[in-house]
Amino acid sequence: MLADSFATCSLPKSQQLGAWRAWYDTIFDVTPAQTPEEGFTATNSTWTIPGLTLSSVASPANTVNRTKSVIRHNPVDHWVITLSKRSVSDVATRGRSLDASPGTPFILSLADEISIRRREQDERMQLLLARDSFETIAPLLDTARGMALTTPAARMLADYLLLLERNLPGLSLEDAARIKNAVQAMLAACLAPTAEGVVAARDQIHLTLMERVRQAVRRNLRSPSLGPDKLCREAATSRSQLYRLLESEGGVARYIQRRRLSEAFSMLCDVANNRSIGKVAEILCFADGSTFSRAFRREFGMSPSDVRAMSSSGLPPAPVPKRLERSDIPRTFSDCLRDL
Repeated sequence: MLADSFATCSLPKSQQLGAWRAWYDTIFDVTPAQTPEEGFTATNSTWTIPGLTLSSVASPANTVNRTKSVIRHNPVDHWVITLSKRSVSDVATRGRSLDASPGTPFILSLADEISIRRREQDERMQLLLARDSFETIAPLLDTARGMALTTPAARMLADYLLLLERNLPGLSLEDAARIKNAVQAMLAACLAPTAEGVVAARDQIHLTLMERVRQAVRRNLRSPSLGPDKLCREAATSRSQLYRLLESEGGVARYIQRRRLSEAFSMLCDVANNRSIGKVAEILCFADGSTFSRAFRREFGMSPSDVRAMSSSGLPPAPVPKRLERSDIPRTFSDCLRDL
């Protein structure tokens, strides 16, 4: 896997825009919303495997154009799947306009003229797909290009893209080599759901749903209403699917308890946290201090007061049992791809 990064922050403000334009030379024309003298602090990191590039970008407000002249200078025709995290993307291509809100993926082709007429300061990720490497799903990608994808399946795709951005840089070479087939299966399942497509993308869908659940639990650890109903709403999944996802974790209640105990362990290891053990138990929604202490000892083999005492004395942090170190299953793309 090839990794590259570029940033303008180390350059004088007067040179930042020119350097950014040079970085995208023959691909896009970039025009900032501010004057060149005000600077253009931006970063771009890319990770490339055969047939696929992941690009992570942060930039100030700007407009972007890929004109006929630019296309003649660099006639690449890759598909680009973009997911902006903060800004609405006002895009014109193929004689149509689209407004993609933050978190809404959209597909473009570099073979077409493109005008992103306004984009505010933004962080975004882009997945560039070589046509020769994704011939199997070419009709699906071409049908969807130039449109904002807003279906429930498209929401699944958006979550998957964020997972890909977070995990691809850390994949081993062996696992990275398998990612193309996994991405292709997931795109097929999200762009044109069929029974066969869903089966082919089973591991990727499982990974994405599990991440939704993990994030929902993390956001609501201190909420007394955290339970199956809340998780189903926030993770956009059914109750039966939620139970299947967490079956290997001992069920929904057990999974939530383990996450709360993990958070309690971290709080008690923090010497700057002077809350009492009883208060920690209350914050994390345990019925009382005794119930919390018994669950904590069963999980870690030591009491909450033992952990706090070790941390306060300056001793190395108590070792966390292996079952706490283990993340949600599957934990990373590496975990998910091993069986592909």
